[in-house]
Amino acid sequence: MKLASLRDGTRDGRLLVVSRDLTQAVLAPYATLQAALDDWDEAEPQLQMASEDLATGRMDDAFPFDPAACESPLPRAYQWADGSAYVNHVELVRRARGAELPESFWTDPLMYQGGSDGFLGPRDAIEIFDRGWGADFEAEIAVVTDDVAMGSSPDAAAERIRLLMLVNDVSLRNLIPGELAKGFGFFQSKPASSFSPVAVTPDELGSAWDGRKLEGELCSTLNGELFGCPQTGEDMTFDFPQLVAHAARTRGLCAGSIIGSGTISNRGEDGGPGKPVAHGGRGYSCIAERRMLDKIETGEFRTPFLQDGDTVGIDMLDDDGQSIFGAIKQTVVEIDRP
Repeated sequence: MKLASLRDGTRDGRLLVVSRDLTQAVLAPYATLQAALDDWDEAEPQLQMASEDLATGRMDDAFPFDPAACESPLPRAYQWADGSAYVNHVELVRRARGAELPESFWTDPLMYQGGSDGFLGPRDAIEIFDRGWGADFEAEIAVVTDDVAMGSSPDAAAERIRLLMLVNDVSLRNLIPGELAKGFGFFQSKPASSFSPVAVTPDELGSAWDGRKLEGELCSTLNGELFGCPQTGEDMTFDFPQLVAHAARTRGLCAGSIIGSGTISNRGEDGGPGKPVAHGGRGYSCIAERRMLDKIETGEFRTPFLQDGDTVGIDMLDDDGQSIFGAIKQTVVEIDRP
């Protein structure tokens, strides 16, 4: 089934059950997604029944689904921790700022704790005060968990994954080096993230989900031009159960925790950083990787970061060409300081 949160003036929105083709929706028997996750064993069969009734036309109160009217599926969350499962991405962005890649990055997941008190909706603007911050998009996958016990193994963690979503993990690249140099990690350099219009239960994904990785092309556009279409199931050093178990190593996770994959990134056929789409490659899921290729090829960073008026799109299609999660579509807006 597919679930969304209608923007209704409250902090957590109103939970919707959405049709598989993303054309119809109905109010869910639970008011919010967090309420459903808190009571998942009872909520899941009720939500599944509503989904089946919607699919068979037995819902008289169904209405057209509008992604632009939605918050992120969880408009706020108790936990948002983003990993770096695609070590190729970490290697490239660290090279871009002159940092070496420790060998431990291949055996122990890197993860940061993001702000989760408020997310952007999938069609909300990305607001910035200063283009000098180096705003960038990052196309990712995330899972939403049920309660996860501290010290859970990856196999145990796999049983606690309830939903999957797409992510735009917005980054302010030019603020990152200064923050990391202080030793406490990201804060100002990671503004609000946005998530896809709908969150999807694993059973909805069929063979694309094997319980550990999602197989498919995650496509990003910048100003309407295809920027990248890497394969999500390739070059993923750490799978989702491993990431969830890593997050739960020293503390339990509560229902509604979001764990991200990190930026999707594929190596080239030669083991190198890959090629842009225009050159026959799979492209990139963030601007920072493209800039690293600029540096390798020309000695300069030529591709600009996001500017006022730029548009970003992130989507994943099924084998029939239909959007699975709905598309993230955002415009960058440079605003005045209050």
